[in-house]
Amino acid sequence: MHRVCISSTGLYVPPHVISNAELVDTFNQFADLENAKYVSEIAAGTKAPIPHSSVEFIEKASGIQQRYVVEKSGVLDPTRMRPRLAARPDSELSLMAEISVAAARDALTRADKKPGEVDGVICAAANMQRAYPAMAVEIQAALGTAGFGFDMNVACSSATFGIEMAVNAVKCGSARAVLVVSPEITSPHLAWKDRDCHFIFGDVCTAILVERLEGAVAGAFEVLGTQLVTKFSNNIRNNAGFMSRSEDRNPDDRDQLFYQEGRKVFKDVCPMAAEHMGRHLASLDLGPCDVRRFWLHQANLAMNQLIGRKLLGRDATADEAPTILNEFANTASAGSIIAFHRHHADLITGEIGVLCSFGAGYSIGSAVLRRS
Repeated sequence: MHRVCISSTGLYVPPHVISNAELVDTFNQFADLENAKYVSEIAAGTKAPIPHSSVEFIEKASGIQQRYVVEKSGVLDPTRMRPRLAARPDSELSLMAEISVAAARDALTRADKKPGEVDGVICAAANMQRAYPAMAVEIQAALGTAGFGFDMNVACSSATFGIEMAVNAVKCGSARAVLVVSPEITSPHLAWKDRDCHFIFGDVCTAILVERLEGAVAGAFEVLGTQLVTKFSNNIRNNAGFMSRSEDRNPDDRDQLFYQEGRKVFKDVCPMAAEHMGRHLASLDLGPCDVRRFWLHQANLAMNQLIGRKLLGRDATADEAPTILNEFANTASAGSIIAFHRHHADLITGEIGVLCSFGAGYSIGSAVLRRS
């Protein structure tokens, strides 16, 4: 059995930014158009008017200030409100593969590794661009890595679940190094016309290189343990799928996009996540007080603050639990990886960190890391 580490991470950031002010302006134009369209029904009380959104509402509800997207003109068109993405022929690299390759190359460069030294690619993301062939195999071919590739989807926990799969492969010797890539193109499945969630998501791609500790660059993070848990819940859901066509569903039906019962999610997930991390640390004879940094899933600022209080018995500082969702918004499974990518360099040898994500399922995944 080999000792395993995360030796590097990579990040691809899309070229377009949508500020809260831009998003609110578009949403309010859309609301006005819809309310004018149904003015008679609204006056009769048979249809409720769509209320305006506001920057203050968004920032109070989430802590989000902006988001990156792969395409913004379609999102900011009040008569469309979804990205304008051009279909690519089968002979061209797909969009998810393209951004995955960029993030993966960033990670490989940081680890001083060549593609041929990687034995596996796991594409772990909340939504896949297609059913098959697997995105991971296309990414593998574009990178020129060896071995295997496969896709996995555990919603916002996909990256941490992928890390466990990679750690196990390296630990048992079936791979020397595995890339976990999370191309989170969330903008096509966000309901931009829904005031309660139109601000939540942003696009990004992360990559993580998991490899044997003995062959890694200095300062890698040894994986002391990984732990996963799932518990079924309908409180976060997206019903879009290949069977919708046979059910004669309208692609514009609300449940064909992301939807959630936000208050229920908050109430359920915060104690689950805190308890999960506490148990994971205890299994390694550690406690929350031994942790230098928590790299948490980046969905909602208030959620992370409550989880920090439950774990530590006090408010976590910005240094202990850094936030990136103000810049990136919720990037599904990539959020905790961005937090790690941006906020790990100052840890010294021997210090402990916890990487944790949580989301639909419910699903929670964590990795306890030690700076080598």
